[in-house]
Amino acid sequence: MTKTIKELGERGLLQLFRPYCSDRIGDDAALMGATLPDCEMVVTTDILIDGVHFSEKTTSPEDAGWRAAAANLSDLAAMGAEPWGVVISVGLPPDTPVAWIEGVYRGFTDCLHLFGTELVGGDTVRSPVLTLAVTAFGQVHKHRIIQRHTAKVGDVILTTGQHGLSKAGLELLLHPELSEKLQNGISSISIEDTIAKLHAAHQRPIPKLDVPPLLGKLLESHPPFHSPFPISGMDSSDGLADAIAQICRASGVGAKLDWQAISIPESIHQLAGDRALDWVLYGGEDFELVLCLPLTLAQALLQELPHAAIVGEIIAERNLGGLDMHHTFQHFI
Repeated sequence: MTKTIKELGERGLLQLFRPYCSDRIGDDAALMGATLPDCEMVVTTDILIDGVHFSEKTTSPEDAGWRAAAANLSDLAAMGAEPWGVVISVGLPPDTPVAWIEGVYRGFTDCLHLFGTELVGGDTVRSPVLTLAVTAFGQVHKHRIIQRHTAKVGDVILTTGQHGLSKAGLELLLHPELSEKLQNGISSISIEDTIAKLHAAHQRPIPKLDVPPLLGKLLESHPPFHSPFPISGMDSSDGLADAIAQICRASGVGAKLDWQAISIPESIHQLAGDRALDWVLYGGEDFELVLCLPLTLAQALLQELPHAAIVGEIIAERNLGGLDMHHTFQHFI
């Protein structure tokens, strides 16, 4: 018989979580210690709700935990920060299976450990809806902070990877029959591999925490760009189009897009047909970085990131190059 949270009780639940946590827990709060010299502390938070951000149909407990961690780590990467630690608070109906929440913690800490950080605390509460509330802490050198409001006319717009893959994975999970549209022309094995990769893009996204250190190394080798910091940007969790629009609005500039440079993977062409570009621009949850930076620096970054692309440039006219912002994700619609 499946054991539930009600049967386990709060103390039992906290004991269950203990193996997933850092040694820094045990008191009323976690000690953060002093920040590194010349660094700023970065804090980000996200709430994930059952039926909105994850569901039994598309997301295992382990995947829900992974996505909760990845979303917050991606926000740190978008600021150029290195993670310090993460806390998670969970709202649970009493009939929640213990195995479900333990799976969440397994996936959550698997993601954290992949990026060298750890769970340092949290809270539990009774709730009518399964809820995961995550707060992540990081550190960034005060002269290496990536922000949205610093894009400059003449900067190019670079994406660190392909978009639309998470959307494609979600659609396949919701509608498995769509897989019949995948005609790789090689073998059923290659189609299965494509499906697995698209599922993983949605269920196990990889935050781009490797990019900020890479940018630091490139800046050191390009002295003209060393100071002031020449990079602005954010992550694309709400879609590529949304990221470009938000950067432009915050910086008081516009964007001219190179439509030919916006990559549409063949699998998305096959699955989405004439909606393929919409999936790429507005699908969301790809957790890539969208950066605005000088061309020379962008070209150097292209050499390091195999799926990166320059997709446009920043212009003075405050328009968005044909993007339809009615398609972007809105939380309360």
